[in-house]
Order: sequence, then structure tokens, then C-alpha cells
Amino acid sequence: MTSKADPRPKARTPRGFVDRRGDVLRAERRIVEAVSQVYERFGFELLETGAFEYADALGKFLPDADRPNEGVFALQDDDDEWMALRYDLTAPLARFVAQNWETLPKPFRRYAVGKVWRDEKPGPGRYREFVQCDADTVGSERPEADAEIIAMAVEGYAAAGLPRGAYVLKINNRKLLNGLLASCGVADEGQKLAVLRAVDKLDRLGRDGVRLLLGEGRLDESGAFTRGAGLAPAAAEPVLAFIAAGAGGRSATLDRIAEVVAGSAEGEAGLAELDRIGAALGAFGVGEEQALFDPSVVRGLEYYTGAVFEAELLAETQDEAGGGARFGAIGGGGRYDDLVARFTGERTPATGFSFGVSRLAAALAASGQSETSQARGPVVVIALDAARMTDYQSLAAELRGAGFAAEVYLGSAGMKAQMRYADRRLSPAAVILGEDEIAAGQVTVKDLDLGRQLAAGVSDNRAWRGDRPGQVTAPRADLVSLVRQIVGRAR
Repeated sequence: MTSKADPRPKARTPRGFVDRRGDVLRAERRIVEAVSQVYERFGFELLETGAFEYADALGKFLPDADRPNEGVFALQDDDDEWMALRYDLTAPLARFVAQNWETLPKPFRRYAVGKVWRDEKPGPGRYREFVQCDADTVGSERPEADAEIIAMAVEGYAAAGLPRGAYVLKINNRKLLNGLLASCGVADEGQKLAVLRAVDKLDRLGRDGVRLLLGEGRLDESGAFTRGAGLAPAAAEPVLAFIAAGAGGRSATLDRIAEVVAGSAEGEAGLAELDRIGAALGAFGVGEEQALFDPSVVRGLEYYTGAVFEAELLAETQDEAGGGARFGAIGGGGRYDDLVARFTGERTPATGFSFGVSRLAAALAASGQSETSQARGPVVVIALDAARMTDYQSLAAELRGAGFAAEVYLGSAGMKAQMRYADRRLSPAAVILGEDEIAAGQVTVKDLDLGRQLAAGVSDNRAWRGDRPGQVTAPRADLVSLVRQIVGRAR
């Protein structure tokens, strides 16, 4: 915002958006590369779609999305068509499959990586722009396809560096709750959706808060009232009993769920699907401590039709005030057998899982489980004489040709400031080529890592400058070998 008194804009980052520098981006790239390798080992093909989709192609699957620009970032094109930045990578996949179904191998197994955008309230680790890494199978209705997706997710988290016990992958089936509601006389789709949204808030509001949202509604601490699903107590109590049935092993949980949904054809169908998923997970070697059945998991998006999965980080993190906090979900997915049909009119079974890459990277950092050391910067060639810039550039080119990151200092500062620049870049070494070195056919290489290490115990700065620790002058031909020794020690 600007004013007449001060026409300069204020430098600020929009809420829900973050600037990420090299260390964060490298962490995200490492996660993407690790997970992508898992997807490819399972035989999934990489696909990329555009950032924008037509709003009607995305559908209205976000909570309370009553307008094209509610929940998403949308604009009107010059032909008056509404376009929106994609809020996930699944809706674009459904559109792509509908366009290309006749030419695709069936089932179609694809993975995708990219940014998505959601116009939602930001919070700790929850951004309006973030990176997802998805894998989906389109064209298979087998529960074993769901199990394969879950097994890939487990392998993906391990590859990304998340240890066992730091998270758990929870599995449910929408058919179970649908069948239960039908047996309780709840047929209205809007009321069913309100129940799903209430259950989805269990982690945040607890059992009592969900009970209020299943009934008439809930008044929060700010005084705002959220309208409930309007269930009578006789219908709300079975729902609460259902979401509390998840405890212990997968088989024991299925037994408890069976008691709650008995007599419902749809509920029993969902139960049978979970049973087959459990058997397949056993064949995949996915332990019950890694993936469990939890009836409280419903997922927020409306397009799920069967199995749903959600990965929850269990490790404690700290909030902005320094208190303990749980990061919650770091990925999820499920079965969406009706999404392609929005375009074609024909039911096309599909299932998938999405890693929230930005969220996972933030969670790993907050819980102290990510690599905290910054990456090495480039070798810096000190520029002492503008007339010698071609010589400096030749040194840098020689180092890059030998496989090292290298740059020539291109600022206008003096020697001391240049060394400070190299140190700030976490450069492993600085190369100095002055008149004395040129005349003698030599080069000076300063080991900055060693210098940083020794500097911690320095008490006499004068002696330090005189000793010049880690600084070696050698024949010009030895440049690459000198740098290789320094970089090798740093690894």
C-alpha cells in the first residue's frame, strides 16, 4: 500500500506465502527426488499439467466453495471463462484422463510434482502456496490398488528421511460412515457432508466439540457460531461410537467397526474393502505400527468415495511462542471413483496419495529430524585487480570443469570484505591470485572450513593473522588438487 506522503510500497510478504532460500529448497528437492524414485520403482509415469484449470473443471470440492473464487485463486479470462490456480493435482488429472482416456494404458498409473494454491486461512506449517508430490492409479477398482498406494506412501516417507515411529498412516473408508448414517435415517447429502466436516475436526475440537457440530452447532471462543449437522442424539451417538472404534491392531479395529455398521449393505461393503486392504498391506510388509485403521479419518475433500488415508506426524514440534504443538497431517489421499465421471458421465475408479512436500519439509525442520547444516557454497576466486578479471574467470572455469561449484567475486569491495563474502556463503575455499602469485606461477588457496573451525579457539588475533592457518601457496598447476583436498575434508 502506498500514500501521497510516501509513494514507496512497503516490502512485505502476503499472508500464507513464504520466501524460501537455498537450504529450504534443497530440503524440498531432496524429498521430491526421494519420493519420485519410489513412485518410479512401482512403475508410475511422470505427468505435468498446467497451473491453471477452468473453474468448472476443478469443481467445488473445497469446504464452503460456493463461488468460483471461494477457496481458490480465480480470475476471468478475456472470453469471460473463470480460470483458477489448481488447489491440488488430482482434479487436473481427472480432466487429463477424460481428454485422453482412449489413448492411455489402463489402468493409468501416474505421478506428478508441482505447486498448488488454496485461498484458505494460513497457520503453522500451513501455507496458501505449497508443493505436492502425488501418485494415482486410474482404472482399477481393486482394494489392492489402494493398498499399493499406501505401501508406496510408507516407502516414500522412509526415503524422505522420516523414521519409523515418527508418523502413522491412518486408513478409513467413506462407505462405513455413509452406511451408518443411512441406517440412522440420514439421507440428505448436505447433512451427510456436514457430518463429515464435523468428524474431520476431531483432532482439533475433541469428542465434545464434534458432538456439538453433529447436533445444532458450536460456539467457539471468539463468539463465532458454526452451524451443526442437525443430527438427533439418537443418530449422533452411533457416529461418535464409530469414530472411537479405532484402537489396537487392524483386525481388532475391523471387528469393532463391524459391530457398529452391522445391517448396512454399504457399510459392510466398506468393511470388506478394508479387510482386503489389510491383507495386501501384510503382503507388502507394511506393519500395523506404520498403517492402521482409524474410523475418525474422513478427509476434507468431498470427492472421496471409498478408502481414505491420512499420514499424521507424531513427533512434537514447537509453535511460534515456543510451546509444544502437533503438526498433524503431512499427506493423504483416497479413492475417488466419481471424479472422472464429471466429464465423461462414466464411472472410472481411481485412487491416489499426495505428499505435502512443503509441509513435510517444515515438519521435519520443526521436529529436528531434517538436516540442519547448510549446503556448501561455491569456491570463491578473490578479485584483486580489475585488469586481471580474465585470469580470475579462467581459474573459476577450470574449477567448474573439474566438478566444483566456483565463482569470481563480482562486487567492488576490497580483500577483507571479499573474504567475509566467501565466509557468509559457507564457501569451502577462497582462491587468491595476486601479482606475487602471477609472477611466480603460483596460486594461494585458503581453507575456509579449517579457518572457521580454528577461529573458535583464537585468543590472540595478531598471532592468528600472522600464522594464516589453512592457507597454502603452491604451483598454479596444483589448484584443482588443492581444492579437492579441502572439499574432500569438508565432506
